[in-house]
Amino acid sequence: MPAFGFPADPPASDRPTTELPASARPLRPGTVAVTAGRPPHLPDSPLNVPLTMASTYVAGGDLEYGRYGNPTWSAFEEALGALEGGRCLAFSSGLAAVATVLDLVGQGRKVVAPRHAYNGSVMQLADLEARGRITVHLVDIEDTAAVIAACEDAALVWLESPTNPALEVADLVPIIASAHEAGAYVVVDNTFATPLLQQPLALGADLVVHSATKFIAGHSDVLLGAVLTSDDELAAVLRKRRELLGAVPGTLEAWLALRGLRTLHVRLERAQANAQELVRRLGGHAAVGEVRYPGFGAIVSVVLAQGALAADLLTHKTSLWVHATSLGGVESTFERRRRWKSEPATIPEGLVRMSVGIEDVDDLWDDLAGALDDLTGEPPAPAVEAPGPLGSP
Repeated sequence: MPAFGFPADPPASDRPTTELPASARPLRPGTVAVTAGRPPHLPDSPLNVPLTMASTYVAGGDLEYGRYGNPTWSAFEEALGALEGGRCLAFSSGLAAVATVLDLVGQGRKVVAPRHAYNGSVMQLADLEARGRITVHLVDIEDTAAVIAACEDAALVWLESPTNPALEVADLVPIIASAHEAGAYVVVDNTFATPLLQQPLALGADLVVHSATKFIAGHSDVLLGAVLTSDDELAAVLRKRRELLGAVPGTLEAWLALRGLRTLHVRLERAQANAQELVRRLGGHAAVGEVRYPGFGAIVSVVLAQGALAADLLTHKTSLWVHATSLGGVESTFERRRRWKSEPATIPEGLVRMSVGIEDVDDLWDDLAGALDDLTGEPPAPAVEAPGPLGSP
């Protein structure tokens, strides 16, 4: 399988005899990540868009006020938009992006969503339903026929593939087509796959959502969200909602996320390779009852054979793997997801979600295998539950 799931270049003998000049060929994703959102190459100009720390602008132009726009946001939006193939709007967090999209759903209308998904998205849907704003129909995203049937009378179909933390994969093309036939808009949360592994807009989705906090920024130091669309009218509506709700990104956060985006392709390549090797090794360990991995990406979920107690103990036995929520950073982190009260009961108690980083894979394995070996020889300690009233990443 080609790196990142993109088609491999055809052999030289299969290529057209007449090729476009280099300047006219579309750039490959890794090059786009490095080059998009740069200022013009003028003598003595900086290579990077600088931080523009401004709440107020001189009147008479397009910006007017800091809530309406910022050149640093615009550079990040241009780069991520180029990778996803649409227009990008940055938000103060992934949940701010989610909330802005859900705010567009009409009073009492139906939203179809995965039963397993980003915990904050599920909690927002539950909150809106409890307040009578919308009705929610949760589905098993891998049951394509059931998802398609649920699209009837829906205003919005919310998809996540792979799902968090169960790592289920949706058959996006027929689901998106059926949702459109039913008159629904389609949103795909692309946080886990990133635009290097999957481009939902090209598959027909109306909107893509990212928690850019994670793989996009990639260094566990930024809270940022993004919404993308190829529909200019929809982009204008979302921009107005962002201005009205005030869910705008910080300038420093946008600058850091853009810097992180520059290395997304090399970070993901290394993290994915590490994940695939760890999956191979984990499958043969006695302490592991199940390994969940969709075949791509850098997130792995394992279900410990001894259940919740063993899973909690594992996350406190390592020295290199860090016990932490969130994911997508250069460092490897993991946690037992059911320690959060808001996690669905259909997620196994002993499931540990692992965000594989870019460290040396043998060091990662030595640390993890040592902790797993200990589990097979001693009784587990009591499980620890986190409150998490609003869920967790």
